[in-house]
Amino acid sequence: MHFSELTPPEQRVLGCLIEKRWTTPDQYPLSVNALRLACNQSTNRDPVTDYDEDTVYRAAQRLCTYGLARLASGHSSRATKFRHLAEEGLSLNREQLAVLAVLLLRGPQTPGELKARSERMAPVQSLGDIERVLAELDDRGYARRLGRRPGQKEDRFAQLLGGEDGAGAIPGDDLGPASGEPIRQYVAPSEPAPPSPAPPPAPAAAPDPELESRVAVLEQEVAALRAQLEELLS
Repeated sequence: MHFSELTPPEQRVLGCLIEKRWTTPDQYPLSVNALRLACNQSTNRDPVTDYDEDTVYRAAQRLCTYGLARLASGHSSRATKFRHLAEEGLSLNREQLAVLAVLLLRGPQTPGELKARSERMAPVQSLGDIERVLAELDDRGYARRLGRRPGQKEDRFAQLLGGEDGAGAIPGDDLGPASGEPIRQYVAPSEPAPPSPAPPPAPAAAPDPELESRVAVLEQEVAALRAQLEELLS
């Protein structure tokens, strides 16, 4: 498993685990229900999702197998809880994780947007600090620079935990990285069904001796009647 292959639910769950560790430490680690609410909240998320508990739980479990999260349920807790292990799994510090989490949760953004949105998680002092962190993430293969949007003065940056194909799209979005067209799944044309085999011929009926005998008698009677008719006519 390479970290650039994380699915959109896995990216969203990892981003939430990183974010909530610092923004709501009293509620951390997160139960599956709390993690679902964090994934689907309407603020600080783009796009807003509607994952169910099963989707969130499976994504968290897969992050555990990748070494990016682990179960953290205590003996006194009945709820299953998760915490992230991104520091060890990705070898990133707090500033780097804060910026990465914002990219995971809100898609491609400019350095100015990242500075404003990551300050809740880490003390990033200036745009220069953000540029430095982005360069470090770029060197590690976790982020890259994108082009500017019309009307923007700054380049945007995208996280790469979902691979290069998702760098220009927001996790969970259906738009491609550059064209803006919906990604359509290719469906191979179905081959015509082979013709149904012709039904086998009905088996010939077995001869009936009694029927043959009756037919022979009738033929004889018809012949006798025909002879009598000819004699009368003559």
